[in-house]
Amino acid sequence: MAQEQAHSGQQHPLKLYMVVWGLLFVLSTFSYLVDYLGIQSYLRWSLILLFMVLKAGLIVAIFMHMAWERLALICAILFPPVFVLVFTALMVSESHYTALTRLTFFGAGP
Repeated sequence: MAQEQAHSGQQHPLKLYMVVWGLLFVLSTFSYLVDYLGIQSYLRWSLILLFMVLKAGLIVAIFMHMAWERLALICAILFPPVFVLVFTALMVSESHYTALTRLTFFGAGP
């Protein structure tokens, strides 16, 4: 009976993992093609970040089994990094304001 409980967990088909592996390979190829084709400027960084986020999403959803978890657990794992990024962006914005204020009132320095 103990063995039945150990093996009664959710089993995912191997084909799913192979398809995701193929998608990760294709997304990585697209990411390298951005550099190979010499795409520059904001388009380059936007494409690289887009492919990176898509790959990370696939890895988290399938290989870390987040696609089959409860919503509360998903929120508990995914929201904190988003909040850290938002607060980091706020701190960067405030640092630019502080630097501008110091230059305005105290000058460029010696």
